[in-house]
Amino acid sequence: MAGGDEPVYGVNTGFGDLSTVRIPHDELRALQRNLVRSHAVGVGPALAEDVVRAILLLRANTLAAGRSGVRADVIDLLCDMLNRRVHPHIPMHGSVGASGDLAPLAHAALVLIGEGETIEGTKRRAGGEALRAAGLKPLELAPKEGVSLINGTQVMTAIGCLALHDAEVLATTADVVGAMSAEALRGTDRAWDEELHASRPHPGQQTVAGNLRALMAGSPNVASVMKTSQGTSSNGVQVGSGASL
Repeated sequence: MAGGDEPVYGVNTGFGDLSTVRIPHDELRALQRNLVRSHAVGVGPALAEDVVRAILLLRANTLAAGRSGVRADVIDLLCDMLNRRVHPHIPMHGSVGASGDLAPLAHAALVLIGEGETIEGTKRRAGGEALRAAGLKPLELAPKEGVSLINGTQVMTAIGCLALHDAEVLATTADVVGAMSAEALRGTDRAWDEELHASRPHPGQQTVAGNLRALMAGSPNVASVMKTSQGTSSNGVQVGSGASL
């Protein structure tokens, strides 16, 4: 397509309002390089390391679907950077949003061509230097590859996925803390009765009740239905008249 006469957006044309401008064949690679450079204008503190790693992984995964017009070399370098911990320095602010995370993804793409910066802890270094130190070589972007590297939503997706993971960990932890608290206070497990919670139309509530029942199943510390007002509870704990667990 790049060598043909037909206009192909982002390959041999300009971008946006310049989509009607044809780019000469001998300038197609410079077009992709300049696109990445021009969009790397993020500001603010750097994204956290786990976010950057998630971005690299998600971008490689998206490109590996084979629908974005890039060579396998681009995907391989993203994976190599991830495996060898070459983390681009990506400023936190500057995403366009609806058109994709153009600015932050451009900062990531700069390192692939040996430009931009990487960060390890608080130490920043030139992208080309970091690649060489990791035994990697920068790429010269071919037609379409610059567009494919920056036009996506992998930054907001990375942040969202990590937030979801943290929320799941917190929710699971809350169930464990709740179960441990009930045992420590020698409470009753009747509060998580399955039929009781089935009467409410809240799937999350029913899931939590199920988790608590599973966590405390067979516990000798939690009081269930009392057999008598004086004697032995269903969990074998001796109680006196009027006593409760």
